[in-house]
Amino acid sequence: MPKLIQYLIRYSSYPLMMGLSLFFLLPVAAGELSYWPYVPCIAAIAIALVALLEQIQPYEQTWLTDHEDTGVDILHASFSIVMIFMTAECITLFRKLIDITSFWPSTLPIWLQLLIVGLVIDFGLWLMHWLSHKKRFLWKLHALHHSAERLYWLNGERRHPLSAILLAAPGIICITLIGAPANLIGTWMGLTAIHLAFQHANLDYSVGVFRHLLGVAEVHRWHHKYGFGRKNFGEFWMIWDHLFGTYYYESKPVKAGQVGLKTALPKTYLKQIRWPFARKNQ
Repeated sequence: MPKLIQYLIRYSSYPLMMGLSLFFLLPVAAGELSYWPYVPCIAAIAIALVALLEQIQPYEQTWLTDHEDTGVDILHASFSIVMIFMTAECITLFRKLIDITSFWPSTLPIWLQLLIVGLVIDFGLWLMHWLSHKKRFLWKLHALHHSAERLYWLNGERRHPLSAILLAAPGIICITLIGAPANLIGTWMGLTAIHLAFQHANLDYSVGVFRHLLGVAEVHRWHHKYGFGRKNFGEFWMIWDHLFGTYYYESKPVKAGQVGLKTALPKTYLKQIRWPFARKNQ
């Protein structure tokens, strides 16, 4: 492959795709376009492009091959992605049933409103992620995500359904009670789905010094490395890790054979769902 193409993929794939995704999603955040089917379609296209780029310029060649995980990861991702894209609908229904006094700063520019939504939701994700490595029961639910023996675009959504709900719920509940519009919350969740594909991507890409701000693959791979799981809990941003002293990065690459768990989890979907509740794991 020409070095120019390699360079462009390495340094422009994340900013270009996230920037274009944000550009096309902002009309939804502003209420100018309907959430369905616009946001899911934009997210699906962007995630598919991440998967394609992995095949063109992989970070780790051996992670391109199936590790007896593709089928089960599809099932896990199906639940997680449906949950992400039903968030706006659930919030809309919730507000029809319960009257909430809004404290939302609706006069601010739409990009700033979206940023506020992102900060609240992302801090909730960081906090629950951190707790998932501290509290025994939460860890048993979260361990499924860390059981992956390779990192690639699909296993960003490799999560136990209950863990996925517990991770996202606090931030989403808080921003809903503040009064953020459902279309803003849904737009941010759609953007997060694209980011999560990049965060776990088996793609040789870099964001340079912005790795210290964004939870991209360069820093998130360290979270999945043996012995480093209690670092880099950030989902979208790394600001919380800097604030609470859990940020870690070094230029040495995380390679094949260095991720996963020492404890073997079942390979099939239903057994993975039951695993945290098995008596022998209590």
